[in-house]
Amino acid sequence: MSKSKKKTAAQAEDDMWGQAAGAIGALVMVTGGLAAVQDKLGLSWPATIALCVGVLIALGYAAWWIKTTIKARWAREPAAKAATAVEQAFPSEGLEDEQEAVPAHPELTRALVRTGAIGKEQVIALSDVETRRLDVGTQYEFLLPKGATHENVASRLGPIGSMLDVTRLHLKLETSRETERRVKLLVLKEPPFTHLFDPPSRDEIRAFSGVPFGHEVTGELAGVSTLDGTSMLIAGMSQTGKTTLACGLITSLLIAYGDEFDMVLLDGKFLGLADFAKIAMRYESSSDPAVLEKLLDFLIPIVDKRYEEGREAKFKRQPAPKFRPLLFMIDEAADFYANTGSKESKELFNRVEEKSRYVASKGLECGVAVIMMTQRPDKDAIPTLVRSQLQLRICLYVDSEGTAKVSLGDSYFTTLSPIKPQLLNPKIKGQAVLYAHGKSTLIRGFNFPPSFVWAVIDEAHARQQSRLIAAPETPLTKAIKIMQDKEIEFIPTADLAPALGIGFEAEKPSVAGQKLSKMLGVKSAGKDGNTGPRGYKLADLTAALGTRS
Repeated sequence: MSKSKKKTAAQAEDDMWGQAAGAIGALVMVTGGLAAVQDKLGLSWPATIALCVGVLIALGYAAWWIKTTIKARWAREPAAKAATAVEQAFPSEGLEDEQEAVPAHPELTRALVRTGAIGKEQVIALSDVETRRLDVGTQYEFLLPKGATHENVASRLGPIGSMLDVTRLHLKLETSRETERRVKLLVLKEPPFTHLFDPPSRDEIRAFSGVPFGHEVTGELAGVSTLDGTSMLIAGMSQTGKTTLACGLITSLLIAYGDEFDMVLLDGKFLGLADFAKIAMRYESSSDPAVLEKLLDFLIPIVDKRYEEGREAKFKRQPAPKFRPLLFMIDEAADFYANTGSKESKELFNRVEEKSRYVASKGLECGVAVIMMTQRPDKDAIPTLVRSQLQLRICLYVDSEGTAKVSLGDSYFTTLSPIKPQLLNPKIKGQAVLYAHGKSTLIRGFNFPPSFVWAVIDEAHARQQSRLIAAPETPLTKAIKIMQDKEIEFIPTADLAPALGIGFEAEKPSVAGQKLSKMLGVKSAGKDGNTGPRGYKLADLTAALGTRS
């Protein structure tokens, strides 16, 4: 054992003997004290012990109380000094607690507190609410308490509607551009579009900043700022008003844009877009995917030419070229992506899918707007590669949330303040959710009288004819005039070539046909597709002239 360990053991033994001696001494003193108390008071030993224990407990409690009181008093002084320092450094803090309670707007406060839009201790001050009585309902413009924003209200519109005894469709929320706390909440007095708004006048359409699609629930016009760079999907079940909405849109375009845009229409319903056939650059009525491919083949060179002009301007640091807007609208688009499973059908499907995606994506950058309509907004009705290129979405009544997601986007119901299309009234034709730039708006398409639409179309056709007459004479304009004078829609190559100075009989028909095609800048085709004699359709020649003007 080392010297240090021996020393430690010796010290521990001394301590033990010292503690034992102290305990014996304390025991002797306690015994002596108890004997003295017993002798003095004349009590028995048990009573004497109980009395001494009670006195010791009372003395211990008194010592604890004195210690706690002194300690608490010492702790309050620095805390009070710290609070004073905070108030001096931040005088605005705590003012709301010191202010007197302000009168609250009972209806709004109850609705927003119970739905969690504002805190339980917060109120919507009556003085911060402006109430307007409109023809369609009541509009509240109010200031939210500090810490709350318009998003707190927007994300709870459904529960708020329940608190106000209406539905989500009865509510329209607008936010201020000045502060996150100021909002406008419109509460309709009856279901939206219960009463039909009058169609807008020509002046109202021209005065609108952009292209109107329909009315909002307030009666104001709703739409987009421009047709240029616009792609759209219009979806909804059968007989919900898609075609009426689309025809109202084209009519508005003819008024807003005048002669400054062209149309290529594919009418899968055969009659839905027929009124606009005579003023369209190209019009086809079919449900055959091969017809869609033919129109895509017509559009792709236009898109490529425009895209190349835009790139060239970029490289040369020149202003971006202004392209003439071109609308490509397909009614019943899902029919054109049908796949029967055969080898030919699969190959056609793949070609049509890729060409559609190409036109939709590239067209956004060169003034080609693609609008597709479908009454089958199923997941596979329109290929995802194509559907994802369609930025704006309009969804009429559908019967499930799944089809609503396909129509408006898979993440639509995670956006701020979504409107559920499955809750729309299918009996109100043309009522739809417009989802554009992250914002949902409830609209109803215009239902123009047929006579008004026909008048707008006739005016547009007259302007087109005047433009053709004023155009410099070229082989193309001459060919168009020949066909118009003869009032024919198709002319064989053998008849047109001599009229344009090409000796069809002196040369081989194939050589003469190639010369004519090069002169016109248009490929020849059969009267009914690839059958019959080769020649030219008036619609194809007119379309080619439109792309060059």
